[in-house]
Amino acid sequence: MICTNPMTTATPLPVSYFSTNRMAMVSSTFSPDYYGPGAADITKRHAVFQFLVSRFHFNNSKMFLEKQFSARRGFRVSCETKSMLSMGLHLIGRVGMAALSLAWAMQVLNWKSGPTEEIKIRRCSPNNLQSALVSSNGALTSDDWRAVPDIWRFSAQKYGDQVAVVDPHHDPPTSMTYKQLEQEILDFSEGLRVIGVKPDEKLALFADNSYRWLVADQGMMAMGAVDVVRGPRSSVEELIQIYNHSESVALAVDNPELFNRIAETFSSKATPRFVILLWGEKSSLTINIMEGIPIFNYKELIGLGRESRKAFFDSGDASKLISLQINMGSLWKHYMYETISSDDIATLVYTSGTTGNPKGVMLTHKNLLHQINNFWEIVPAQPTDKFLSMLPPWHAYERACEYFIFANGAKQVYTTVKNFKVDLQQYEPHYVISVPLVFETLYSGIQKQISTSSTLRKLLAFTFIKISMAYMEMKRIYELWARIVAAILLPIHMLAEKVVYSKIQSAIGIRKAGVSGGSSLPTHVDKFFEAIGVVLLNGYGMTESSPVLAARRLSNNVLGSVGHPIRHTEFKIIDAETGKSLPHGSKGIVRVRGPQVMKGYYKNPLATKQAVDEDGWLNTGDLGWIAPYHSRGKSRHCGGVIVLEGRVKDTIVLSTGENVEPLELEEAAMKSSFIQQIVVIGQDQRRLGAIVVPNKEEVLEVAKKLSIVDADATELSKKQITSLLDKELRKW
Repeated sequence: MICTNPMTTATPLPVSYFSTNRMAMVSSTFSPDYYGPGAADITKRHAVFQFLVSRFHFNNSKMFLEKQFSARRGFRVSCETKSMLSMGLHLIGRVGMAALSLAWAMQVLNWKSGPTEEIKIRRCSPNNLQSALVSSNGALTSDDWRAVPDIWRFSAQKYGDQVAVVDPHHDPPTSMTYKQLEQEILDFSEGLRVIGVKPDEKLALFADNSYRWLVADQGMMAMGAVDVVRGPRSSVEELIQIYNHSESVALAVDNPELFNRIAETFSSKATPRFVILLWGEKSSLTINIMEGIPIFNYKELIGLGRESRKAFFDSGDASKLISLQINMGSLWKHYMYETISSDDIATLVYTSGTTGNPKGVMLTHKNLLHQINNFWEIVPAQPTDKFLSMLPPWHAYERACEYFIFANGAKQVYTTVKNFKVDLQQYEPHYVISVPLVFETLYSGIQKQISTSSTLRKLLAFTFIKISMAYMEMKRIYELWARIVAAILLPIHMLAEKVVYSKIQSAIGIRKAGVSGGSSLPTHVDKFFEAIGVVLLNGYGMTESSPVLAARRLSNNVLGSVGHPIRHTEFKIIDAETGKSLPHGSKGIVRVRGPQVMKGYYKNPLATKQAVDEDGWLNTGDLGWIAPYHSRGKSRHCGGVIVLEGRVKDTIVLSTGENVEPLELEEAAMKSSFIQQIVVIGQDQRRLGAIVVPNKEEVLEVAKKLSIVDADATELSKKQITSLLDKELRKW
């Protein structure tokens, strides 16, 4: 491009064109003498603008920041000016983004201006940086997102004064709008910069779900750091192993209790630069255990960031800030701005898999943005919707779902295991995104409540449920006889909905759907909720895929499956022995490919190579098949859904040579109210066995009814429990 000037025309020159003498001349142009009596030296100005033209594109519009960013993370700036003076005014006063690019260029060319100072890197998400430095009235769209923190400017613009989060069970209880949440994230991010965090550094975040976890997580991402996440109930040995393996430089902990539990080990086996306390006061910390290490509570860090932002942006007047700091003696305080790349690592999530030490899954911004952009077809969230959240946020499933919720303007209510049932009724969420255990607990609670009702009500309720489940089964069969049976059962099912199920639905409080993921949803739980009219959507994924790969839809909720793949995701089934792809309907090892597949395992190239092949296919280790397509019958809606049937490593091979999939046996046994957990075992043995965790209260209650023990007994012997469990296992 050409920059036209009344006095001269400058042609763009590559950086390599500059000779040593010319470099010296350009460097001297920006020395303090430039602003003295020799400032009018046209030769020097000519050299400066030749350089500028060689670095930037010029056209006949005013200077503006393009939405794209170069591979070097620098900005591309365009402008045209009728004179050198007007160009200078554009550069210095009208738009400050050119100064950022100039600072970047000076760093590339090793320019010096006055006293030598280290140029510090400040990395930002593209859209948050743009909103901070340039006055822009243009509305963002999801197409503008390049990093996860970009969603906050978008949401603040679109949903500003709507309530984003409600956190009622922490002290103090908190409710924040989208605008307030965005500002708190930016304050936290700036606070990290103030205390010396640099881009790409790892920060360990060991905490439970709360709005402050979200602020810390996004604050770290927004300034280019990588957070290393884990739950506070993990063992001290596991936490220190994760901290050291990830090369974390500092630590953010949930509360003083966690700090006091891990402080002694960390003080001897790690050297955190500082510690951030998300909840609680420093007065509750054990004294002198980590002496010499700065400790900041949440409010202190937010305060540091807020004051720094206020001073840095001079009450938000970006153009005035630019004109003040473009003084070449201290160019932008020697800050160099970079934008976060979509391929940059956003977080390290440690997952143990089945054996060995935890592996650090490297998830990029691109991985997570795929989830944010494609969940809507599974959960069509509206700005008026409420979500109830109780999963740990370091779980990739909960985390990706939270980002999606906030990108769509919905309200997130944080709850706990203790308060879950009460909050369900109080907040009546439209969606509950959780793991199967939560829905199993709801199922057990409903069963127990029915069982403790009067004999007539109990008989009526259980009869209705059996009829409704039979009705649902008949609806799935595309045969004439099944249609006739379904037609006969329909009136009874409708009566049951009015008399019994409406009350259960009201007690549960889920308005639209529950979404289950993270592990296998038991079939009996799935069918029960279908029968009583509570929608459950089952999904499938793994940490290594950010995590969601497939899910059932409201419009196509095929029980027994994990639904269709989400957009841009490919599935194939591989023969375990030959490694060849199998046709639809054939059972084999599930492999997947898509934008959500991880970058790899941190510092573990061998494990990465074993998990992801050269063509990008991730080996899930799961056994399953893809439903074939049919042109007629109800199964025509099922074509392409994914059906899982266990793990490759879970298959038990008995000494007789028989292969057994334990999952089906475990699911059948879990139908018993006596059994809380069960694991089927027997590898290389003649017969199967099981490790069972009994529901002692249920077993004791039945034992009293059967007069196995006295009515005032408080416990059973191991022999009595084993006898009752044996009968239950045979029954189911």
